[in-house]
Amino acid sequence: MPAILALETSCDETAVAITRGGAVLASEISSQIALHQPFGGVVPELASRSHLPQIRPLITAALDHAGLRLADIDAFAATAGPGLASSLLIGNTVAKGLALACHKPFLAINHLEGHLLSPFIGHPAGVVPCVALIVSGGHTLLLHCRGAGQYTLLGRTKDDAAGEAFDKTAKMLGLPYPGGPAIDRLARTGNPRAFDLPRGMLHSGDLAFSFSGLKTAVLYTLEKQAAPPTGQTLADMCASIQAAIIDVLVAKTLAAARLTAASVVAVSGGVSMNSGLRARLTTAASEAGLDLRLAAPALTTDNAAMIGFVAGLRLAAGLSSALTEDVDPNLPLGGASEG
Repeated sequence: MPAILALETSCDETAVAITRGGAVLASEISSQIALHQPFGGVVPELASRSHLPQIRPLITAALDHAGLRLADIDAFAATAGPGLASSLLIGNTVAKGLALACHKPFLAINHLEGHLLSPFIGHPAGVVPCVALIVSGGHTLLLHCRGAGQYTLLGRTKDDAAGEAFDKTAKMLGLPYPGGPAIDRLARTGNPRAFDLPRGMLHSGDLAFSFSGLKTAVLYTLEKQAAPPTGQTLADMCASIQAAIIDVLVAKTLAAARLTAASVVAVSGGVSMNSGLRARLTTAASEAGLDLRLAAPALTTDNAAMIGFVAGLRLAAGLSSALTEDVDPNLPLGGASEG
């Protein structure tokens, strides 16, 4: 089985992993949350510049953790998109340089495909047909996966991603960045029915999403309050926001499973770590007789292990990428047709 060294720098996490087959031999991640926290969101130029000093130490740490030398690596991979162009270029260029210097194959990997297939990492059966929900700060979409590289897009957000809705409403509430985990923590002691918030496109009859109306509703609700919410009122608001997002995600995912007659549902992306979403999906999937595959907690946010996993599948199929292949901030998901 070939050993693959993968890099992921699509946004604000610098990640390096070494994979072999379906196994993750090492996974190192350097987060930039503290760097961007004062700005309430990711600053692209800061993100790209901060990747540079992190990559070499992370590569060294990953090799040490895996008990390998650079000469033992059989192929190098990196995220080619989608993401921030300036950040993508860092990991992509380093991986290409290593591949060239070591005379080994290079593989350009789609960030979304990494998320999509991450719930199957470590499973003996590998990738199986499923309905896949990718839900993160930048993406919310449903796909029908018939196998690795064979995808049909069923629906996506028409405006904000679910993670973006979490972060922006959290900012309105005065919560720290990143807002999603902050809302999740407070929601655990809140009443999800305390505030009547809209479930965008819940009954639209299709599998598209929309969360911009929820943001507007939260803004108007806060304007009617005599003072910024605190204590139990703040917890109730967080629980209500979370419930509004989760209701739509779960309903659309179950509808997609019925439409495709899928027996497996795979869920990935940073928002899939939300405790309320994981609990609701677990219950709903059990009641519907579906096999739920949730990405492991360490694989929900941006990581290089998922990039290495997809690269391994591509390499096994005899595929590689040209060193002249450029990054693409809007890279479409390869093999995905419109449903």
